[in-house]
Amino acid sequence: MIIDDKTIIQAIRGRTEVGFKLLMQKYKQPIYWHIRRLVVSHDDAQDATQEAFIRIFRSFNQLKDEKSFQGWLFRIATNEAFRLIESRRQDRVSLEADGCEANRFIADSYIDFSNLEVVRLQRAILTLPIKQQVTFNLRYYDELNYDDIAEATGSTSSSAKVNYHIAKEKIIKYINSNENNYE
Repeated sequence: MIIDDKTIIQAIRGRTEVGFKLLMQKYKQPIYWHIRRLVVSHDDAQDATQEAFIRIFRSFNQLKDEKSFQGWLFRIATNEAFRLIESRRQDRVSLEADGCEANRFIADSYIDFSNLEVVRLQRAILTLPIKQQVTFNLRYYDELNYDDIAEATGSTSSSAKVNYHIAKEKIIKYINSNENNYE
């Protein structure tokens, strides 16, 4: 059964508990994977996803445009991922000093390392500036339209489109220039 956003919004406004069950049913996995692609770690993604849904619940009355509901959800999720990334930045700096940052990606047991193409793509995405990472992930993995990406990133539709295409070109360049490093 496919649940549309309008049904979720009406359910939340009418019967909050039922509405949030529908919201979780439709968006728990997409939000988790969106955050996961940004923070990399499964445990961090679970924490940030939980916090994102708490923020969604607490700020639901602030939803102004029902047409951009999906973008609004992903904006909250993106902001929660950024909060976590910022809070872990000091840890990351000390890891990088020890040369362990690359191993953080490799050590995650939830990534299928038998598929070299996936590994190449993930490493390429992680080299992008964060706004390009978010834009690329939202378009490529979550298949959001540029208006929803703009809502999620706090930008314009044309800016989202430009960021996506620049990110795509950088990823292609990275993969092509590092092709021999994976064999």
